[in-house]
Amino acid sequence: MGVVVSLGDKKSGAGSVQPLVDLTKADMGRVNELILSKAGSDVEMIPEVANHLISSGGKRLRPMITLAAARMFGYEGDGHVKLATSVEFMHTATLLHDDVVDESDLRRGKSTARMIWGNQASVLVGDFLLGQAFKMMVEVGSLDALDVLATSASVIAEGEVMQLSAAKNLETTEDEYLAVIKAKTAALFSAAAEVGPIIASASKTDRQALRSYGLNLGLAFQLVDDALDYGGNAKDLGKNTGDDFREGKITLPVVLTYRRGTSEERQFWKEALENGVNDDKGLEKAKGLMTRYGALSDTIQRARHFGGIARDALAPLDHSPQKDALLEVIDFCISRVN
Repeated sequence: MGVVVSLGDKKSGAGSVQPLVDLTKADMGRVNELILSKAGSDVEMIPEVANHLISSGGKRLRPMITLAAARMFGYEGDGHVKLATSVEFMHTATLLHDDVVDESDLRRGKSTARMIWGNQASVLVGDFLLGQAFKMMVEVGSLDALDVLATSASVIAEGEVMQLSAAKNLETTEDEYLAVIKAKTAALFSAAAEVGPIIASASKTDRQALRSYGLNLGLAFQLVDDALDYGGNAKDLGKNTGDDFREGKITLPVVLTYRRGTSEERQFWKEALENGVNDDKGLEKAKGLMTRYGALSDTIQRARHFGGIARDALAPLDHSPQKDALLEVIDFCISRVN
């Protein structure tokens, strides 16, 4: 029988997104207005599908990072609002496409758009949001910001294809898996952070610092999600626990447990993830094996490692409320484990 194990002391160093929320509240109000405006269309299904996901309760962490990163370097214009909205649209489009590729039924406790409107609508509305995102990037008029976000869009798509080729492949190595999440998840965090100093005309060193912060925060964020799917609860995860197992996803806890197990245990993983024999009893066995081989705690240790790199990336920057808030976000992401 698998048990939910303690993956760390939630009270020790437990960060919060509240300082970031408070600092970006006024700007996020403008972002939310722009989201509603740009998600509109005379084609009735487009705002229906877009608003289904947009209103589903995500923290909007990525656009808040863009806003804070711009203000950190004294930006006074309104371009950061359009870039933050672009980042959120890119993220939303990715989720719409992800759910189709992964054949997911639920997203943040609600039926996915594909389950309500179908796969075709989900893909096409995702494409519409990407188009709106790029229009806003052009309106900002920064070629550097456009380059960073356009590159990240390409990298995210590469990550999706990489994940597809690694799907249900239990021979995936840790390095191969980290390459997937670096592209799929961390690339957008990195771009969201870097475009802030870009439009604030900050130095190349400042840009590099925020890029590294975002990249490593994204890696830590995804690894914590991976652990929470087997050792957390739905409230922290934003979706049902065990979804990765039921969908046959290869994540780091699986990679570690598979490699450390016996031949009989490896056969269990093949049956569960490659052949789809993954009921609740199988999930409990999977959790037990992960506990036995320390895969969840090791995944969290990796997340803490990347969190430490993100913290070090900001260390040389001048003190500011935005810097403090971004550091708190690192602790928050990792302290989601109980």
